[in-house]
Amino acid sequence: MTNVRAIVDQGLGNSSYLVEVAEGRALVVDPSRDPLPYLSAAAAWDLEIAWVAETHLHADFVSGAHELVREGASLLAAREAGLAFPHRPLEDSEEIDLGGLRVQVLATPGHTPEHLAYLLLDGPKPVGVFTGGALLPGWVARTDLIAPEQTESLARALYRSIRERLLPLPDETPVYPTHGAGSFCSAPAGRERVTTIGREREANPLLASLDEETFVRTLLGSFGTYPTYFRRLRGVNRRGPAVYGTEPPSLAALDPDEVRRLLGDGAELVDARPAGDFAAGHLPGALSIELRPAFASWLGWLVPEDRPLVFVLNADQDRADIVRQCLKIGNENLAGELAGGMAAWRASGFAETRIPVEEIAREADGTVLDVRQASEFASGHLPGAMHVELGSLSEAADLPSGPVAVMCGHGERAMTGASLLERAGRRDLTVLLGGADDWSKSTGRPLERT
Repeated sequence: MTNVRAIVDQGLGNSSYLVEVAEGRALVVDPSRDPLPYLSAAAAWDLEIAWVAETHLHADFVSGAHELVREGASLLAAREAGLAFPHRPLEDSEEIDLGGLRVQVLATPGHTPEHLAYLLLDGPKPVGVFTGGALLPGWVARTDLIAPEQTESLARALYRSIRERLLPLPDETPVYPTHGAGSFCSAPAGRERVTTIGREREANPLLASLDEETFVRTLLGSFGTYPTYFRRLRGVNRRGPAVYGTEPPSLAALDPDEVRRLLGDGAELVDARPAGDFAAGHLPGALSIELRPAFASWLGWLVPEDRPLVFVLNADQDRADIVRQCLKIGNENLAGELAGGMAAWRASGFAETRIPVEEIAREADGTVLDVRQASEFASGHLPGAMHVELGSLSEAADLPSGPVAVMCGHGERAMTGASLLERAGRRDLTVLLGGADDWSKSTGRPLERT
């Protein structure tokens, strides 16, 4: 039995894979930037990472392929990807002997033009296929990340890729996708992270009809918004990102005067403390993005990658985690953190501001602003609530005057939204803790659906 270990990034919703392909040798598929999880997993299995395979140029994370190449691995990637660092450029139907198992290259354009899938073979027998974004449990990956004028043609290419290259595989063939639930690349997706060809043939709603027009219309109608940083990472991954190895940079300690100077020079202040701590007191103009698995997505969506970043953290928060999350989306200008946190800021006598919080069961005064994604809002929202997605909130200039109560599903995104509004000059703000379902249960009133 082939040993395949999934290494899952819960925040971005992606999986990469470590595969034992020969005695003492391993293949890694679609690694994220930090090489340590792959090196550690390989060491635990007493393996050397000999090969790395990229299914496509990733838009949602900085690839770790460059890191593993520097560690001695050989990289497999599509010729069409045009990588600017050492790799073996691949064409459709090539086979590569990995010293035990083999991989067959399957050109599967659609999610991206250069997309490949890798069919793992033990002799003539398929033992798994790594599908990247070409086929996911219950869906497929989106085709609108390249350019608007290519979205439909890529959707049609994806239809053909699935029908002609993937579905002819035996039903029992395991499918190991990269994108999954929680990924902005995947549109709607099932909760399972692996599947089989047979299961998708029977249960994937996009494969229920052989009609290409229906496939294209349904897929294109499922797309929501995606983070703005997606527009630049394909280029980063093509060029090859900077290599940090297993010891990424640490955050410099900045005293309050240094923080004030950096902010005056245009640095971005990100307060990564829990939302409740931010509410109780924060630096004026700070952007609240609580350090959690989704931190990287919202940082990349809301903050330009070249802006110096200054952080406010609590003493017990993981500095290495915040650095890793910044690097995996290409935000590398890390100026440092406020040494001593808010206690040091207060001791210096500098101003701070507060945002009140209330349980969502209470009837809010003024406008209720829901900052969830459009699909979440459509599935159920408070009657009369106004909707602006968090990623678009900084561009929203038509909010009504008067009190605004900001909500999401729990409170973290709502606090981010409130911090954006406060920065824009709004003062009569409240953050509602909880979500639409909590409100409905506590009030006994139904939600509106659109």
